Amino acid sequence: MSFHLVKRTEIKKVKAWAIRFAAILLALLLCGIVTMICTGDNPVSIFATIFKGAFGTQRKTWITLQYLAILQIIALALTPAFRMRFWNIGGEGQLLMGGLSAAACMITLEGKLPNALVILLMVVTSLLAGAIWGVIPALFKAKWNTNETLATLMMNYIATQLVAYFTIVWEVPKGSGKIGIINQNSNTGWLPNVGNKYLLSIIVALIITVFMYIYLQYSKHGYEIAVVGESVETARYVGINVEKVIIRTMLLSGALCGLAGLLLVGGINHTITTTISDGQGFTGVMVSWLAKFNPIEMIFTSLLIIFMNRGAGEISTAFELNQSFADILTGIILFSIIGCEFFIRYKISFNKNAGKENN
Repeated sequence: MSFHLVKRTEIKKVKAWAIRFAAILLALLLCGIVTMICTGDNPVSIFATIFKGAFGTQRKTWITLQYLAILQIIALALTPAFRMRFWNIGGEGQLLMGGLSAAACMITLEGKLPNALVILLMVVTSLLAGAIWGVIPALFKAKWNTNETLATLMMNYIATQLVAYFTIVWEVPKGSGKIGIINQNSNTGWLPNVGNKYLLSIIVALIITVFMYIYLQYSKHGYEIAVVGESVETARYVGINVEKVIIRTMLLSGALCGLAGLLLVGGINHTITTTISDGQGFTGVMVSWLAKFNPIEMIFTSLLIIFMNRGAGEISTAFELNQSFADILTGIILFSIIGCEFFIRYKISFNKNAGKENN
């Protein structure tokens, strides 16, 4: 008997999600075993701790939903580019530039303009900064067909160093290497609370999810993105200006990443650091890909990843293990989620007669 891999022509969504669910259970089981070996605790309490980390209290639930909202916005921002096979790996840098622009407005305009005008300028500059950071690689791709993956990745490093530079320029107190809470006394540039400090980013994420679904599924721009993604030659044959679509799409993608940076700086953390996104600019790539670039399905993939990540952090804290242990558990979880996609795309075909034929 022998076996070989066969690419699936199609798979029902129910079966695909069943495979993902099985991968999640396997990841949880493996995390439980690893934690049990390290701590000697029983698996039931370990799984309870994972749930407690994400939804153990009302505050933890709101924080989980807030993290979910930011990750969802980033994934949605990257999706239009991915749909046209433009591999925008620069979400991290575009987010940082949006956050840096918001911080610059907060720091330099305090006491000089009314708060409402400062917030308006923060919104405009954050969207613009993210869009510019996204459109630079797009211009090179459209004009000279450069590698967009490498270009957008390099832009991340430039953005990180710019944030590091201005962190030193604005550090308080001098020599601390940190900016601290910006405008803590005046609250200038702090985005307004809607019900509570967590809800604004959640509402924005929901609005962008609906907008992106309609934009990609029912608009002319969405149709052009899909055609370019299928075949550049076909797109040109039917009269689509491919270069224009690339530039326009990356302007939108970068602007939405900049918006995520604005929410992090102006609405959540009220400061700027090189690690403010906590790697979600890269995690958003995986969320978008796992959801097959479907904005609605991204809600569930984002929730899954945030839930697992928060749970891993809670295990590390509850059992007095260092942060590296949480990273190990997160790696196991993410590896399982990514690995399950292999079995969604391929199936194992067994050939029982292989040995007989050879004889």
